[in-house]
Amino acid sequence: MNKLNLWEEIKQIKEAGFPPEGLNKLELYAELFNERRLLYQRFSPAEQHGCSTGGSTHVIATLLAGAEVAASGYVEGSFPDFKTELQSAKKQIETIKNWALKQGVWIDNPEKYLNNQVGDIIAEGGEAKVYDGGTNVIKSIGLDYFIQPVYALDRISLHNAYFPETRLKVIGFGENDGELKIIVEQPYIIGRAVTNQEIEYFLQQLGFHLHNPKNWTYYTSDIYLSDMHDENIVKSKSGTFFVLDCDIRLNAPFLKTNGTRNLTTDIILRPR
Repeated sequence: MNKLNLWEEIKQIKEAGFPPEGLNKLELYAELFNERRLLYQRFSPAEQHGCSTGGSTHVIATLLAGAEVAASGYVEGSFPDFKTELQSAKKQIETIKNWALKQGVWIDNPEKYLNNQVGDIIAEGGEAKVYDGGTNVIKSIGLDYFIQPVYALDRISLHNAYFPETRLKVIGFGENDGELKIIVEQPYIIGRAVTNQEIEYFLQQLGFHLHNPKNWTYYTSDIYLSDMHDENIVKSKSGTFFVLDCDIRLNAPFLKTNGTRNLTTDIILRPR
């Protein structure tokens, strides 16, 4: 299996309407991905592991979004206009929705469902609503910051790679008012608020440089990290920092923060 026939096989599964044998193939691809026999060159080894820890639902959705990007033939971040980006997003959303419906991981009206099944909202931000799930919190995350699912799914993989203590696991997808929602669970963390100086020190220890304090943006040549303010990070009694939420992306040159990442969809299959 190489790059071309993996994406072609996914295309055929999609065009066949995600039949049972197609769903089984996608599960096999997820297993190969998790075993690191199927290497997604978009990610470093640690980032691919972060994708795996998001669960098989997350891995398959990531591959479906990658297949749509690969089929489009354009270079990510080089869109001639916003309309083209929206068209790409629409195709990715349609494919993920059709698969999720057949796979049984689609939730109609997830916010109503979560209100009924989990409880009241305990926090709400620009893109997410948070519900108290006991030892976990359940989040319904929109695409407001990302537009395209491929970037929102990258965000989960990267969060898990760089901040594994607050791993995000994808448990389903849904739609509210025509907008795709990614439903995730995350450990419930209790800690004290932190200062901007503490956040900067913490991130410097991880190799990040401050880019813009006005929107709490940091970077390395590989990673763009934003929204790192005191409501998204807590510190435990033992002194451990926990990142609860952030805008984290592969730092491609078009983000204009000294990034060098190539947003490739290349796949390598390693022999047994």
